[in-house]
Amino acid sequence: MIEAKEVSLRYRDGTLALNNINLTIGEGEIVYITGPSGSGKTSLLKLILGMELPTSGTVKVMGKQISGEKTEELRSLRKKIGPVFQELKLVPGRSAMENVMMGIRFLDFSRQEIKKNAADALEKVGLSHKAHSMVENLSWGEAQRVSIARAIARNPGLILADEPTGNLDHDNAINILNILTSFRQKNTSVVVATHATHLIENQKNITIIRMNQGNISIEKRGDEA
Repeated sequence: MIEAKEVSLRYRDGTLALNNINLTIGEGEIVYITGPSGSGKTSLLKLILGMELPTSGTVKVMGKQISGEKTEELRSLRKKIGPVFQELKLVPGRSAMENVMMGIRFLDFSRQEIKKNAADALEKVGLSHKAHSMVENLSWGEAQRVSIARAIARNPGLILADEPTGNLDHDNAINILNILTSFRQKNTSVVVATHATHLIENQKNITIIRMNQGNISIEKRGDEA
């Protein structure tokens, strides 16, 4: 699913975001990326999504190598990835349903499929009753679930979430993580960058990538957790 070999990422200002990392993420794997601010969590997500390119080393996602040369191939790959951004990027003045539909309108779905996928996604995140509510009238937790619905409506093979529990209370944060990890049952890989390590203390069958100054350590947690 995801394979990084000897990958480094250095920004133009000289900042070393990723330092010679090696990483493999399998199909249906639930992965949490943890670490302090500035440790490289978001940079790793951007690398997987193809928003950043490695300074050295190779990154493959779903069998496709991330590079700057095959733009059309990268666009095709991104269609299979459901991103959940830290900034929700919802469109005010539009309903929850419209926002989810807008998120998949450029994909290879018919109008009928777009409406069905959007409705199904809102149902999965428990927001069918809010489908026609304007997003500015939703709570933060509801708006976050709309953001997740927009990501999963494209039927992705991979979900990437950047701090999806930010600004949420404990119960809502746990709810968001439960929604995301439920997609393991569909063999969808889920990669979540989070600083809220207390939320994953009791989770089983997960991988934790701990980051510090661009370096990583990896813990595989099984049923005994």
